[in-house]
Amino acid sequence: MSFTSANPAKVSLDDFKSIMESVVEDGTTVLKNFAIGDLTTLRTGGRADLFVEPNTHQDLSALIKVCNEYDLPVTILGLGSNFLVVESGVRGLTVRLSNKHFTAIKTTKGNRIRCGAGARMKKVAIEAKSNCLSGMEFLEGIPGAIGGGLRMNAGAWGREMFDITETINYMDMHGNMFEIEKKDVDFSYRSCSFLQNNIALEAVLFGQPASHETIAEKMASYSQKRWKAQPKARSAGCIFKNPDSISAGQLIDELGFKGTTEGGAMVSEEHGNFIVNKGGATPGDFLKLIERIRQRAYEKRGVDLKTEVQIIGRVENNE
Repeated sequence: MSFTSANPAKVSLDDFKSIMESVVEDGTTVLKNFAIGDLTTLRTGGRADLFVEPNTHQDLSALIKVCNEYDLPVTILGLGSNFLVVESGVRGLTVRLSNKHFTAIKTTKGNRIRCGAGARMKKVAIEAKSNCLSGMEFLEGIPGAIGGGLRMNAGAWGREMFDITETINYMDMHGNMFEIEKKDVDFSYRSCSFLQNNIALEAVLFGQPASHETIAEKMASYSQKRWKAQPKARSAGCIFKNPDSISAGQLIDELGFKGTTEGGAMVSEEHGNFIVNKGGATPGDFLKLIERIRQRAYEKRGVDLKTEVQIIGRVENNE
């Protein structure tokens, strides 16, 4: 496979791999034709042309600059808990911020926690509990990383990421790093438009002092409620955003979709807004089931359901 770059000549994947490896430090490896679907919680999907887990901010910046120079798309995968990778795969470079430089979590003065974009939200909740900081308990049950949580303004139990965010360190698509305060960020329900075209690197979160016992009880309560209501089978979390008039799960239930299958994909019996991989599901199975639900919701109830799951890659006509 080759790409047309800013340079008139065709540049092969092997050439791009070599160029990228020449600008990073030892230890950051660029992989070709990588099965990123295996990194998602759905365990299905295509391959990335190029895949990397950079070791440092500097390596990430150098890689972004190469992609910018050659007009290559960049996709940030995160922990893969809210992603559906289409069968045809993902063009350009896919990045996962999973190395220790991006996953650090540290409690600081003033009831703050500084955490890398690759830090798991559950671990941030545990850190807050250990330091008797309340307000972050809802993160315990969200199976993703801080960067992804910020990008989609993830939430649960009436709380969301930007309720507890003070500042964000980020990188633009030219490889430059900045800091921005929450008040200057454009965000809304399950969305942060600012991070659609910028990469979160680190965030400072704030909490309120509370007893360890009070925080632990709230986290345990959330966990218990979640496991009662959500499926244990492989899923990508909630498929649709909640419309204004009704929760997506209730709407899907009322439309009679629970238990409906498409190939190996099935609408969960426990929660209508989850589609699970019951075995051997393809990305096309999920996409077809998503479209069936969207069409019926619009035809029967006049509701235009919007996907919360991130569908990444080039969707072909047969998908």
